[in-house]
Parts: sequence; C-alpha cells; structure tokens
Amino acid sequence: MYEKRHQPLLPFPAFILRLLWNAAAALGLAAFSWGLGMAGYRHFEGMSWLDAMLNSAMLLGGMGPTSELHTRGGKVFASFYALYCGLVLIVAVGILFAPVFHRFMHKFHLEAEDEEPEPKDKTST
Repeated sequence: MYEKRHQPLLPFPAFILRLLWNAAAALGLAAFSWGLGMAGYRHFEGMSWLDAMLNSAMLLGGMGPTSELHTRGGKVFASFYALYCGLVLIVAVGILFAPVFHRFMHKFHLEAEDEEPEPKDKTST
C-alpha cells in the first residue's frame, strides 16, 4: 500500500486520495463501533434507540455514559464497551495519521540519501 524506501515520493494528489481513503476507513470503524454500542445498550439495558445512541456516542467520544445503568448485563457491557472505545480511538488515530507519518519519514529518508557522498572508487588513485 505504501511506497518502498527507494521509490519516489507519491504525488500530492495521490497522497490526498490515500488520506481520504484512510479517513473513510477510520470513519467506518467509528460508525461500526457506534452501532455496536447502540445495539448493546438497547439489548442489555432496554434503552430507547435515542438513549442508546447518546450513551454509545458519549463513550466513543471519551466523555462517559449519560444515564445510570440498572442491569448487571448493562454494566458489564458498558465496562467492556468503554475499554473497546479506548482502543478504537487509538486505532482510528493511527489509521488517520499513518499516511502523514509515512510521507514525512519517506521524504526524510529520500533527502538523507541525496546528501550522502558517493563512495570513492578504491581502484583509481
């Protein structure tokens, strides 16, 4: 998916396309996770779809639940969902910034290779 060390730097329009592709992947992961949370709150707590959407969005955004949980299943689900949401945040940020970090490192290595002096030929003196 990414260019190798000795390949030229990806043209800027293609880089923007790669960035958009990664943003779509991160957004898809967030949407799946939001839906998972909504289904879990709906099933385990019997919340309305609107309350389940609010609670899962707040946990996914790092804020915490908005309403008190009443069932054991809901509390267990919410604890595992909160841990899952923390991991999703880390993974989504990694997906978003991977192309930027890769481009920076690739450009750095290309510039470092340009600055290296060529080795002298030992046979000619």
